[in-house]
Amino acid sequence: MNPDLRTKLASARLYVLVTESIAHRPAEEVTGLALAGGADIIQLREKELSDREYLDLARRIGQQVHEAGKLFIVNDRVAIARLAGADGVHLGQDDLPPAAARKIVGQDIIIGVSTHNMAQARQALADGADYIGVGPIYPTRTRGYEIGVGARYIQEVVASGASLPFFAIGSITLENLAEVLSAGARRVAVSSAIIAAKDIVAVTGEFVRRLHGRG
Repeated sequence: MNPDLRTKLASARLYVLVTESIAHRPAEEVTGLALAGGADIIQLREKELSDREYLDLARRIGQQVHEAGKLFIVNDRVAIARLAGADGVHLGQDDLPPAAARKIVGQDIIIGVSTHNMAQARQALADGADYIGVGPIYPTRTRGYEIGVGARYIQEVVASGASLPFFAIGSITLENLAEVLSAGARRVAVSSAIIAAKDIVAVTGEFVRRLHGRG
C-alpha cells in the first residue's frame, strides 16, 4: 500500500458511510458536513446507481474528500474505485475476493473487507486485506442483519492480536459507543447516526471527541 495511505489509515478513527437515501440529502452536502465535523474516511455506498452514475458521483465526492486531505473509499465496485481515483475499495463477503480485486486496482490502493465472525476475519487477513469491518455489532437493516453479532466479536478480534486495523460497524450511535469502546474497538464506521442527523457537523464532532478520549 502507498505509505501515505497506510499512515492515514492507521491514524483514522471515524469512518463515515454516505448513502443519499439514508441521509435524505445530496451526497456531496453530507460528505462536506461530515468532513467539517472531523471524519477521517468517507465511503460512498450507493447500491442502486448505474455504473455511469456511480462513477460520476464518485469522482465528485472523491475530489471533496481529497481536498480535505482525507481518505475516500468506494463500496463494492472495484473498477469504479480505480477509475474515480479512490484511495480504496470496500468488499463484502459476496464481492470479489481481495486477490482478484488487487489485480484490477493495483498494489497501492486500500482494500477493506466486511467480516461477521473470526473465520472471515482470518480469511481476510490471509487474503491481503488492509483493514476489516467488524460487525454488524447491533441489528441493522441497512446491511440486511436484523440480529447483530454483538460486542463479543470485537473482543474476539482484539484477543486474536490481528495486526491490521479494524472498524466496528453496525448501528453504532453516540448512545452505544461507550459499549463498543469498552469491548476494545478504537475505530468505528457509522452511517445513519451521522448522515441522517439534523446537525451532521455536531454529531460527527462528538464521535471524534469520544473516539479520541475527549468525550
